[in-house]
Amino acid sequence: MRQNLFSGTRWEEEVGYSRAVKIGNIVEVSGTVSVTNSGEIVGEGDPYLQARFIFMRIQNALESLNAEVTDVIRTRVYLRNLDDWEKVGKAHKEFFGEVKPANTFIAVPTMINDAYLVEVEATAVLPR
Repeated sequence: MRQNLFSGTRWEEEVGYSRAVKIGNIVEVSGTVSVTNSGEIVGEGDPYLQARFIFMRIQNALESLNAEVTDVIRTRVYLRNLDDWEKVGKAHKEFFGEVKPANTFIAVPTMINDAYLVEVEATAVLPR
């Protein structure tokens, strides 16, 4: 059974995607940036604060689909500036330090908004 989670941002309807999708015991969380549902940027200019907010949003999405941070098996972190990896890594460890999911840091030349410094995707597998 498929369960789509929506956060109510305008982009979900404009682009045609869900905040997260759960099928069976798998949850995929869409690329998440440091923006509130109303479109306000959180932590502008600070990759650590942006990452913390992103991981909180991912945690909320997981919990809405009856999953937990401990169910996360993979994260993909997109960085505007690869030099920010340690700051973002610090925030990653605060959420996933005990779980230790597979992880990739990927440097990208640009994002949809120049204020976005970090974007994260997550995959979770729930125990059967």
